[in-house]
Amino acid sequence: MKRILFVTNYPSPYRVNFFDELGKHLDVTVLFSDRIENKTHRDARWYVEQEGNFQSIQLKTRVLSLGGKDLCLDVCQWLSKPWDAIVICGYSGPTVMLAIGYLKIRGIPFYMEVDGGLIRPDSPAKYRFKRSLVSAASWWISSGSHTTDYLCHYGARRERVFDYPFTSLWQREIPSRIPSLEEKKALRRELGMTEEKIVLYVGRFTREKGMDALLQAAAELDENTGVYFVGGEPEERHRDFVNAHGLNHVHFVEFKKKEDLAAYYQAADLFVLPTHSDVWGLVINEAMACGLPVITTDRCVAGLELVEDGVNGYLVPVEDIPALTRAIETVFAGDFRQMGAAALEKIRPYTMENMVRAHLDIWEGGK
Repeated sequence: MKRILFVTNYPSPYRVNFFDELGKHLDVTVLFSDRIENKTHRDARWYVEQEGNFQSIQLKTRVLSLGGKDLCLDVCQWLSKPWDAIVICGYSGPTVMLAIGYLKIRGIPFYMEVDGGLIRPDSPAKYRFKRSLVSAASWWISSGSHTTDYLCHYGARRERVFDYPFTSLWQREIPSRIPSLEEKKALRRELGMTEEKIVLYVGRFTREKGMDALLQAAAELDENTGVYFVGGEPEERHRDFVNAHGLNHVHFVEFKKKEDLAAYYQAADLFVLPTHSDVWGLVINEAMACGLPVITTDRCVAGLELVEDGVNGYLVPVEDIPALTRAIETVFAGDFRQMGAAALEKIRPYTMENMVRAHLDIWEGGK
């Protein structure tokens, strides 16, 4: 059985599930540089326990911590062991940068895996620095065409890039059809949703995720369109805005674990994530798997890869409130159930099983 080493930051749920499943086929060891307790922006219930199919190592030798990201010198001890493949997840963070430098100096080939990326204007110095990190890899593992373009912009060789379907979904979680109207009505009664049409937002309640933009758009929607924000406790300014505009059709819902979120996705008619920037955006996968059309921005990699304007949703510019409002109204003016069905079909290949298979194909092919 081939021995594979991953170096990453912290045990996010989708990564733990991925490593567990991959560990059924390969001897997988994962080095985590950051600690869960440092991720103060995450609800503790977001994390999951591993099933024990991979060896989890929390790096310990910290010499400094920058914004919750630790520099762990003991990563070098692990990199020097005999592995069939080493995978560095991303290139940001002091521990990962140290690992890249160590492997480059020692002439040890490695893979760089990136879940998403968008090309931005860089200063010459910043571009050279990023390029020195990305180009140091021998192979690259990419979540799709936009991420591949991003990697190649910083020195990756396109013929050495392998794609995989980035997801948090198991095949069993993707239904054969979208929920019927009767099923939606039953779920809405259980959840206390009284409006005729339902817009759903899932994520952290921050301006960067586009919550403020959607609140402003909600002020332009009729009261028969309920807008539900699921993910935590709103800030005082959010409540002030709702009260000042008399938005009785706007609702805030506390954080829900993935298994509890399904009812909200299935009860809704439309999913909206007006994010300022997302290297992917897994909530889009989850929404599409429940048969929801998606509106997101042109700075969200999942949107760029999965959303087709007028087919299963729309892409809008960041902070363009009129465009966001028009997109919501356009969805509801058309056959939004057909758009939801198209979203469901689009997301079908994006399963954890296929994500694992794509990785196995790399090493089973001897690359």
